[in-house]
Amino acid sequence: MKKTNIAILVLIAISIVVLISYTGDLTTYETISSAKQKEGKFVNLIAKLDKRQPVEYDAVKNPNYLVFTAVDSLGNSIKVVYHNNKPTDMEKSDRIVLKGKMQGDHFECKDILLKCPSKYKDDPNAAKSLPSPVNG
Repeated sequence: MKKTNIAILVLIAISIVVLISYTGDLTTYETISSAKQKEGKFVNLIAKLDKRQPVEYDAVKNPNYLVFTAVDSLGNSIKVVYHNNKPTDMEKSDRIVLKGKMQGDHFECKDILLKCPSKYKDDPNAAKSLPSPVNG
């Protein structure tokens, strides 16, 4: 074989390995009911903080223990246990992505990603304060 053919085959093999490694990073978001069916498996759960339920966090007593209730888009709720610092402005977050595993009656969270509301949403009050155009 020519050296160029060998080089091309090596590049193709490297490309295949890279593509296969990226497919492992493709993630899907689960609902609480589908995550319960995958108990013990690592999942990404997308939900909102249930602001009606108390958030258990004491930075002085144990700064690496946070417990709260999350609600998914279908209305199902689950107790979430997170062994790390409470994320700043978690209560203001529009949505939260919880990465972890279902463990019996709760979700054992390893990482929390906050999805904040867009600052570019239309503000209906701002539109009312604009001066009206002059007709002439």
